[in-house]
Amino acid sequence: MKFHILALILGFLLDLAFGDPRFLYHPVRLIGNLIAWAEKPFRAVFPKSEKGELAAGAFFTVFVTAVSTAVPALILWLAARASVWLAFGLEVFWSFQILAAKSLKSESMKVYEALKEGNLEKARTAVSMIVGRDTQSLTEEGVAKAAVETVAENSSDGVVAPLIFLAVGGPVLGFFYKAVNTLDSMVGYKNDRYLYFGRFSAKLDDVLNFIPSRLSGLLLVAASSFAGLDFKGAWRIFKRDRKNHASPNSAQTEAAAAGALGVQLAGDAYYFGKLYKKPTIGDAQRPVEYEDIRRVNRLMYAAVWLALLIAAAIAAALEFCI
Repeated sequence: MKFHILALILGFLLDLAFGDPRFLYHPVRLIGNLIAWAEKPFRAVFPKSEKGELAAGAFFTVFVTAVSTAVPALILWLAARASVWLAFGLEVFWSFQILAAKSLKSESMKVYEALKEGNLEKARTAVSMIVGRDTQSLTEEGVAKAAVETVAENSSDGVVAPLIFLAVGGPVLGFFYKAVNTLDSMVGYKNDRYLYFGRFSAKLDDVLNFIPSRLSGLLLVAASSFAGLDFKGAWRIFKRDRKNHASPNSAQTEAAAAGALGVQLAGDAYYFGKLYKKPTIGDAQRPVEYEDIRRVNRLMYAAVWLALLIAAAIAAALEFCI
């Protein structure tokens, strides 16, 4: 599309302005509904063995991503046949929905406001909406740390990575990425139910985020200067601790954020009542405090503006080549 770059920029600006309005039914919810519906029939077709569940999970992932990509591709093609402006408007709208910078900030700031009020129970409830770990026994520092980690990690998953996929292939490729990301969040667990069935989804998510997560980490390091944080600390901890996670990608952004803030993130956490031992990221120069939630959001916003420049350059280069 001739106006691909403009659609990308307008979608980005709409996200920063409006986030995820509750009156709009988000397409990721449709992807989630598809995942929830398709799991049972795919499990039923294959034997309940390690190899059977691995195969079921692989075919299940292919099915979900194919449907999640083909449907918007068809709708966009039909829109373009009717009117180039209709297709342009649809691309802007979907780009807006695929990005999540404002939503990430809004949800994390609910945690900030609750902690600022001194309402720990409210803060635990708010942070439980954006993290996968158990939150009912978290201290004030633990709640603040969980929120900071989520903003740092999702600066890649929720904004930078989707921006890159949107730049390369528009909303069609953007929805492909969101389908894989949603699959990982729903079935990519290393528990009894999903250890084998969810493995293909989890590995595919790792592959798709390999470059974006590293780019996001570097952008957070660069953005620390603009956000009034510690650039040298961000670079030092990013280089040292960016592999301190079971996932090859998650620590990239957390390390940059921890260094920029001068705090220690990660470490042991409970999931579904079970303690998971994890390495720490960063140096505990001081305790994590609720003001760090505001600081990491400022850092994230500075980074995603830099990411927009890169995404626009990628889109321009591809449009010129094609």
